[in-house]
Amino acid sequence: MTAELFVLLIVVVTALAFDFTNGFHDTANAMATSIATGALRPRTAVLLSGGLNLIGAFLSVEVAATVAEGIVRLNEVDGADLLAIVFAGLVGGILWNLLTWLFSLPSSSSHALFGGLIGATIAALGWSGVIWSAGDKGVFTKIIMPALLAPVVAALVASVGTWLVYRITRGSDQQVVDRGFKWGQICSASLVSLAHGTNDAQKTMGIIFLALIAYGSAGPADPLPLWVIVSCAVAIAAGTSLGGWRIIRTLGKGLVDITPPQGLAAESTSAAIILTSAHFGLPLSTTQTVTGAILGTGMGRPGAEVRWPVLGRMVVAWVLTLPLAGLAGAICWALAHVIGGLPGVLTVFGILILMTGLIYLRSRRAPVHATNVNEQWGESAAAPAPPPATTSALDPAGTIPPAPAQDSAAETTANEGAEPRTNSAPAANSASAARRRAARNH
Repeated sequence: MTAELFVLLIVVVTALAFDFTNGFHDTANAMATSIATGALRPRTAVLLSGGLNLIGAFLSVEVAATVAEGIVRLNEVDGADLLAIVFAGLVGGILWNLLTWLFSLPSSSSHALFGGLIGATIAALGWSGVIWSAGDKGVFTKIIMPALLAPVVAALVASVGTWLVYRITRGSDQQVVDRGFKWGQICSASLVSLAHGTNDAQKTMGIIFLALIAYGSAGPADPLPLWVIVSCAVAIAAGTSLGGWRIIRTLGKGLVDITPPQGLAAESTSAAIILTSAHFGLPLSTTQTVTGAILGTGMGRPGAEVRWPVLGRMVVAWVLTLPLAGLAGAICWALAHVIGGLPGVLTVFGILILMTGLIYLRSRRAPVHATNVNEQWGESAAAPAPPPATTSALDPAGTIPPAPAQDSAAETTANEGAEPRTNSAPAANSASAARRRAARNH
């Protein structure tokens, strides 16, 4: 095995690792609202999302073509250098994904990947190595403009949709309304999961295809190999099935207190925008789209509270994603380049493994998982109570019921009305002694 082939294998493994982190980092995009309202039990939700991500990855390759051809000027770099650029960009994207997951921030995995790739390209080739704008290609057209427009459009559409829903159902039995919308949420969340697989898995396909072009085993005009499609689909589905509980909690409980009508409006809006972008080959950020839609439902629901400080932290993470992931990608490329060849790539790969382990160990200090993900925002998530075993996995009403207040109230009333048996005997003895003293005096 040649050194260049070994580097290619490392790049493919790293790309699939990014795809895996993309899956568990972005599970919240599809399932956070359904979990928050009780439409789906947490573990059922992430397993359903994983299966639909797997299916969605096979539905289109337009986004993959954008990633492979629309960012780096392939004619300005040879095979070995391009492999190093792709590898460094992937490492930068993975590290940013893991850091934002640790801090429960729903940032864009797509922009982390593009930021890492752009940073590594600038470090290797200079600013001219990046296709900034060229007709319907380039960073501004394919990445920055969709990033600015998608959350705004999603917020507006979801806001209007939520307002209309509450206007139409005003005066109806709220329990009946919520139950119907929970069933609708199952369908809309499934559609978002399908859309996420259609959009996000293709980005990793495009990166692997870029590596194959660099190695010389594929040309820009060749179709995507089947093994690339299958491996990327499996990787993102596996990551999604683990559940990114930390980010699910932030989107489901931190931004807005979501009701079933809001959940349906947010998910339907997100699915429509994501599927439309996939059709036109736009590598949209599903995270920003879903967050914008959830924000819109908070603005559209009368009396709803939007936690603006939480949104502020999210926006800061969004703004920092491209430059900081780019900085990480540039540093990784520089380190690999200084050491040189296969040893340089192996060194950066070892650093990635070390950082991943440290971030995971840090996350265990305050774990978030399926049994505590739905605690109220601001409460500790360290001591969860398991959900009742009798709750149906697909029961839209299957939320964890509170302890019945009437039982404790009845018990208190009964105790107040009963005679204080512990004091009755001393009282009787005291009265008898008083009568005997009175008789002796007479």
